[in-house]
Amino acid sequence: MKTIENDVVIIGAGLTGLTLAYYLKKAGKNILLIEQNDRAGGVINSVTENGFTYEQGPSTGVLGSLEIVELFEELGNSCTLETASKQAANKRYIWKKKQWEALPSGLMSAITTPLFTWYDKFRILGEPFRKKGGYPDESIAELVVRRLGKSFLDYAVDPFLSGVYAGDPSKLITRHALPKLYALEAEHGGFIKGTIAKHKGVKLQTHKNAHKASREVFSVQGGLKGMIDALTAEIGNDKILLGCKRTKVSSIGNVFGITYTDASGVDKELFSANVVTTIGGYALPDVLPFVDNKLMKHISNTTYAPVIQVAVGYKQWTGIKLDAFGGLVSSQDNRKVLGVLFPSAIFANRAPEGGAMLSVFMGGMKNPNMIKLSDDEISRIVCDEIHITMKTSNDPDLIRIHRYEHAIAQYDIKSEGRFAGIVEIEKKYPGLILAGSFRDGIGMADRVKQAKMIANQLNQD
Repeated sequence: MKTIENDVVIIGAGLTGLTLAYYLKKAGKNILLIEQNDRAGGVINSVTENGFTYEQGPSTGVLGSLEIVELFEELGNSCTLETASKQAANKRYIWKKKQWEALPSGLMSAITTPLFTWYDKFRILGEPFRKKGGYPDESIAELVVRRLGKSFLDYAVDPFLSGVYAGDPSKLITRHALPKLYALEAEHGGFIKGTIAKHKGVKLQTHKNAHKASREVFSVQGGLKGMIDALTAEIGNDKILLGCKRTKVSSIGNVFGITYTDASGVDKELFSANVVTTIGGYALPDVLPFVDNKLMKHISNTTYAPVIQVAVGYKQWTGIKLDAFGGLVSSQDNRKVLGVLFPSAIFANRAPEGGAMLSVFMGGMKNPNMIKLSDDEISRIVCDEIHITMKTSNDPDLIRIHRYEHAIAQYDIKSEGRFAGIVEIEKKYPGLILAGSFRDGIGMADRVKQAKMIANQLNQD
């Protein structure tokens, strides 16, 4: 009989894995995290350099779930939540015809904006009276054109999805990628009717803390890495094994065997009653070789958008006024960037006084080959794009390039098969849980919510 050293072994020490480990340990479970990289946090990492503080991965999060708010409250002594300046964070720019235009924030600005055609502006008046769609796998592009018109797709939804998914609206399925938007039509008959119904229904919320999920843009004082450091400290370094290679899981009766090579090159083996993976779908076949290939292929073929994130710092800013969350670019305008975010405009101490910190995103589903460009080519493109779109007269003092081949899971037509495959695998192999961004959403709030849900499930077993 195999000796079970741990109640739960978690593979992957990104935000999902760390949050799960935190709540399991808090409940008294004996846990162990196994991570292949030499640090925890996954794509989340903050760097302070030459007076700049920048993120190597996501620049911000959204307080979109009660779970992430509660996690910050619990970590309050070691991690200080920083919410963005509302005035700036609520302002977004869209690039159209060689200039930035403010994304409408109300009825009057929607009528006067040059982003949308007059034909589509008039069509919005008829949106509440349009029939529901009849195809459950309708793409976001199809839904938006049908209800609002093509200019709304081109200069609102398309750039928005570039910022969130780095995705293609013609490939993303609404009910999976934007379930709340899908529900407005499915449950209320349309966007306007649904929005009105939601506002009326706010008073009916029963959870006393529901208001805390304010959807404010957030970071952490000193950068998002502070959240990772706080979780790591709570879990304990002895419970997080870094630099582990060739990790594999085997199913041995009611027990899972886990083998890996530790950071010093020594092969190790341990056993656990439960295993939770939080790694990407593309990596699962090697880690879980015992899982039926017919089931695994639904998860391993998850599409991921490749993204290049470039941190760009200026000690002296000479460009346009940075008074917004950032600017996003429609694919209609054929620029070489997906968008430029302005972290120093919404958070303190991200750049020297009088300077600026920008976060530029490139690649995505519509330009996947950009990730193969050299650093010199990327730097040249970024500088050219900033000169043109941001009207700068000087070159940056800092450029740091970060490539992510598997950056953002796409909730496309394959998603239904993926979700069904996860259910079948977990049913066939009790004690195995497949977590991560290929299910339950891609945002930081989604990751924390999923982790707490799984922790509650395992704590009840």
